Amino acid sequence: MRVLRSVLDIHHFSYGWITPVLAYFMSVTGCLLGLQCAARGRNAVEGRVGWLIGAAIAIGGTGIWVMHFIAMLGFSIRGTEIRFDIPLTLFSAITAMVVVGIGLFMVNKPQPTLRSLLAGGTIAGLGVGTMHYSGMYAMRSTATVGYDPKIVALSIVIAVVASIVALWFTLRVKGFLATVGAALIMGVAVCGMHYTGMAAMHAHADHHAAPASGAVAMELLAPLIGVSSIVTMLVLISVSLTEIENEEALPRMWLTSRHRPRPRQATPVPPPKGEEIEYRTEELVYDGVGGWPRRVVD
Repeated sequence: MRVLRSVLDIHHFSYGWITPVLAYFMSVTGCLLGLQCAARGRNAVEGRVGWLIGAAIAIGGTGIWVMHFIAMLGFSIRGTEIRFDIPLTLFSAITAMVVVGIGLFMVNKPQPTLRSLLAGGTIAGLGVGTMHYSGMYAMRSTATVGYDPKIVALSIVIAVVASIVALWFTLRVKGFLATVGAALIMGVAVCGMHYTGMAAMHAHADHHAAPASGAVAMELLAPLIGVSSIVTMLVLISVSLTEIENEEALPRMWLTSRHRPRPRQATPVPPPKGEEIEYRTEELVYDGVGGWPRRVVD
């Protein structure tokens, strides 16, 4: 016998426009800090690894993960209580930072290639999608949650394209105003991916479900988001006061490593015809023991 379950109303803006605006602001802030760090690691003689790790934490941690869960603070399903599994929630944060770091290290090198950009962006985009849906899987409620496969696929495509563009920004953007503009675009892409993925969700009532276990959103997410936001703002101010080494020197991107021009070897120039090469030998001659040497040219 088929049991009909009622569809529950899903609200993404339970607190009005506060959560989406704050989520976008933190995404832009995290991406701005990440671009600043990536610009300093791009041509750094020393400390390149540290700058790229900082960029991965800023973009993946604040720009993506914090944005995601700020938006989740405004998410609710009518008639149900929502809680979050702590280990899965932390796993989603680590996933976001790791995949962004992989993409950054694949692209930010002395001679970047289009192939590495596409590969790094694809890996980062799939990882961001994994972060999003693992974070959703960490959500516990008494409702049965399902997803529309077509909209899920669309959200993954958005994540991949946005990651490729973001990694390209880390290579080509210079100047503060251009960096701010790139961060604004990245914030739109991150929020667009999030709300596209959320639009794929539908919930049904499950009257036989056990009570939801885990931490309440405000108990778990509010402290993490608050600390991350304050640290990000302070680090952004500190990083902005440092100088960028060789800011004008942007690396040229090639299709693959095979398309890079090889350094030419210097070929000896033959002497003009009709001229003879004169060879001379020199030696040092000492006049007696302890005397000063004098040069004798033969």
